[in-house]
Amino acid sequence: MATADMSVPGLERGIAILRSFSADRPYLSAPQIASELGIPRSTVHRLLGVLVGLDLLFRADDGRFALAPGVLTLGHACLASLDMVGVSDRTLADLRDQTGWSTHLATRVGRSVIYLVRHGSRAAVTTNIAVGSALPAHATVMGRVLLSALEPAELHSLYGGVDLEAHGPETPRTFEQLCDLLSTDRERGYAASAGYYERGVAAAAAPIRDRSLRVVAAINATGHAGAAATSDLPDITAAVLRAADIISARLGAPVIKRERPIVTTGEVVWA
Repeated sequence: MATADMSVPGLERGIAILRSFSADRPYLSAPQIASELGIPRSTVHRLLGVLVGLDLLFRADDGRFALAPGVLTLGHACLASLDMVGVSDRTLADLRDQTGWSTHLATRVGRSVIYLVRHGSRAAVTTNIAVGSALPAHATVMGRVLLSALEPAELHSLYGGVDLEAHGPETPRTFEQLCDLLSTDRERGYAASAGYYERGVAAAAAPIRDRSLRVVAAINATGHAGAAATSDLPDITAAVLRAADIISARLGAPVIKRERPIVTTGEVVWA
């Protein structure tokens, strides 16, 4: 899936495409969209592919496009995310100050994670992921946390038969490899690694749950994966878990008792 096209300019164009549809015009062709929005046809085709992959559009038998049910799901998720943003923002800022790493809140739409909150590290060099960015869920630790909460049938509907794009050296390339990784994440209740999404970046992520214990979002802390950062990863992971518990409690979830995690060969495991 060509998620790389969903940068900030790509996101703006993607939203413009979605807004082109209406009750009076439920179906539009790619050339029609390109002409009305003044976007090159090649760019429109790439963006349409991304929007179809996100389940925000579907392609009809005649080749035209229409809004998909994911738009409604995204609307409901947006309303819910307003609460999550409000209750998590201060905690994520505190987590950034405590760890010195950038912190984020994200939710999942299809096979992508959408960033809702970002508190950038105060360090001179930091990760640069903007609010609204979409990254492949299978290639990020927050995505792994969110995917590990899915039922097997739902996971298969998303990734069964899909060739997974490689990012970091540990990114799974097959559905079977992804399932094995998510099984471990599900058992641990978090995901953490040095160099998973890309070399040189360490990250720890934990789920956000609502009062029904449903996973509704994830948070993370990310930093540069030098030797010092890797040795700090257990403490960073513990801090992320505590922050996730605070945010989840504000959404009505019960507090979970946890042990201290340790790091082994780039992955964080229970002590």
